[in-house]
Amino acid sequence: MFLIPVSAFADNYLWLLHDGKRALVVDPGDAAPVLQALQDAHLQLESILVTHHHADHTGGIDALRRATGAQVYGPATETIPKPFKALREGEILHTLGLVFQVLDVPGHTAGHIAFYTPEMDGAPLLFCGDTLFSGGCGRLFEGSPAQMLSSLDKLAALPGATRVCCAHEYTLGNLRFARAVEPDNKDLAAFELDCLELRRQGKPTLPSSIGKEVLINPFLRTRQAGIMAAVHRFDASTHDDTTVFAALRQWKNQFK
Repeated sequence: MFLIPVSAFADNYLWLLHDGKRALVVDPGDAAPVLQALQDAHLQLESILVTHHHADHTGGIDALRRATGAQVYGPATETIPKPFKALREGEILHTLGLVFQVLDVPGHTAGHIAFYTPEMDGAPLLFCGDTLFSGGCGRLFEGSPAQMLSSLDKLAALPGATRVCCAHEYTLGNLRFARAVEPDNKDLAAFELDCLELRRQGKPTLPSSIGKEVLINPFLRTRQAGIMAAVHRFDASTHDDTTVFAALRQWKNQFK
C-alpha cells in the first residue's frame, strides 16, 4: 500500500491510499489535486471517506464522484453531498482489502467520525480529520469540551504504533504552543527539531503516531500534573478534567 498526503489549499492534506491500481481518498476538499494524483499514478478511485462536513473536506466530492464513480462514506448525522453511505460508531467499512472501524469523535463538529484500521502494511492507521492534530486538536466549533476530551481519550487509547493522518499541516504552530504549556518536556523539544527539519526539506510532518502524540501533545496530556498546574495559572477556576481541557483549548485559541 502507498499512503500519500495530497496538498490542497494553504495547509490541507487530502490523504490518498492506494495499492497500485485502486485508491481511496479522505476528505477531498478540492477535486483537482486528487484527479491529478490519480492520473499520474494510473489509479481508479474506489472510495471517498469523509470525516465531517466542513467545505475544505467536502468541496471536491461531487466532482470526484462524477469523474470516477467512487462510493462516498461519511458521518450519519452531518450534511455532506449526497448520495453517500451514512456511517456511525461500530460500523465497518471494507475497501481496498482493508477493514476500517468507524469511531464517533465529536467536538470539532457535532457528528465528526474517524476511520481506523488495525492493520495496514504492518501497523494500524487512523484518519482523524480535524479532531486530532500533531501537537494539538481541532477547535470546538459545535461540540463541548467534554465531548472533545472523550474523543481524544478514545484516540489516545489506540495502539501506540497507530499512524495518525491529520488533515492539516499545523504541527509547528501547535508545537510552539505546546512548549509554552510544557517547557521542560524533552520529548517535545526533540520532536520539534525533527519537524523543523522536515519542513525545511519541504516534507510533511505527518503522519504522526499515537505513541508520539501521547508524549508531546498537551491535549492528550491534560491529566499530567505539570500541564494541570500550567493551565491553572492561566485560569484559576479549573478544578476537574473537563475544565482543565476547556481552559487549555481557550489558551490555545488566544495564543500568539
